[in-house]
Amino acid sequence: MSKNYKLLVKNAKQVVVICNNGEKYITKHGMQKLCVFENGSVVIGSDGLLKAVGPADSIEAQYSESVFDKVIDATGMCVLPGLVDAHTHPVWAGDRVHEFAMKLAGATYMDVHQAGGGIHFTVEHTRAAKSTELLTSLSSRLVRMQRAGTTLVECKSGYGLELQTELKMLEVIEEARRTLPINISSTHCGAHAVPKGKTVAEATKDILDVQLPRLKQQISAGALSVDNIDVFCEQGVFDLSSTRAILQAGKEMGLNINFHGDELHPMNAAQLGAELGSLAISHLEEVTDEGIAAMAKAKTAAVLLPTTAYILRLPQPRARDMLDAGVIVALGSDFNPNAYCCSMPIVMHLACVNMRMSMSEALAAATINAAYALGRSNTHGSLEVGKHGDLLVLNAARWEHLIYQLGGHQELIRYVIIKGSVVHDNDKTMDL
Repeated sequence: MSKNYKLLVKNAKQVVVICNNGEKYITKHGMQKLCVFENGSVVIGSDGLLKAVGPADSIEAQYSESVFDKVIDATGMCVLPGLVDAHTHPVWAGDRVHEFAMKLAGATYMDVHQAGGGIHFTVEHTRAAKSTELLTSLSSRLVRMQRAGTTLVECKSGYGLELQTELKMLEVIEEARRTLPINISSTHCGAHAVPKGKTVAEATKDILDVQLPRLKQQISAGALSVDNIDVFCEQGVFDLSSTRAILQAGKEMGLNINFHGDELHPMNAAQLGAELGSLAISHLEEVTDEGIAAMAKAKTAAVLLPTTAYILRLPQPRARDMLDAGVIVALGSDFNPNAYCCSMPIVMHLACVNMRMSMSEALAAATINAAYALGRSNTHGSLEVGKHGDLLVLNAARWEHLIYQLGGHQELIRYVIIKGSVVHDNDKTMDL
């Protein structure tokens, strides 16, 4: 009896599985030698999950009687898992294109921040924006990310800094989750900056006594689904004790700890995160050796953001030291008005050139390890049977072209597929 399936991608020159033993993450040597099938095929079931991945001839024999809703002949092409962007700030109004000129002229991040720019500029505009406007701009940004190969993305709030706007942002993220095919991990980042006119203690109290209790209520009522708690732990922003209190409160609500640490100053945020059992810490440009050792031991992922260091001309995160120490290294675009990049292939390219990662390390960091940093590596990040059928088909005979080519991904990525459905077909150049 013939059986129906959603999609067959057949005869690919390479199928990059990443790992195939149910690994939640990979480190050290595991990142050097990825699992790749030459001449492979992929089968995705009607439930959108992967049913078979392997040599083309054995899949052809096994599924000869089956019926597929769609068949893609990937002869001469490569298949990879959909990319995972582990850190973005995509909900906001008020871009900061004018600040780019200031930064190029030598102003530091904190100079801009203190001149009333930076986060505060965006907060003002985001507070004033209607939900419909925010949803429209978020949706178009997420579609751009999807076209560049991202199929799972972390999205933060954090340009409200008070209850109403933070909820508005989280509701907009929730609406995008319901209406767009891209997978979303949602993060409360009410502690993104200290609001004007408030002290750190007052801002912390507002988050603990006002924002988080209301969030808990909304989650219990099923109105919101929030996955992570975030704090910008930094000199002049939230100190270690405020950070600890907020992260601990989020953890008690069942949120994963996934926060900004050790970006501009060594704050010992990595040690704090490891101690609290953080799933992930982002930035880490100024992490210490002790922090690296603590993260390796605690299995806390390091989400490195090469775009930020590049745009702000900061020292690059010490990716090699982290990799050598056995830290779970992941990547994110840090898409925000300060670092406007929607493309994980460009992020991987920068990671290789500026952070001295190998191409296989960068791909692992943008797939399985980025999925781990979001608590999703059981369903995303590799092409293993039972996981979501999220994949890319590249117009290239070797997968490395995705990293080697700087830009121009619209020519390189032929299909973007989420749960077995083609969401972007570059031949038609349309998003379905």
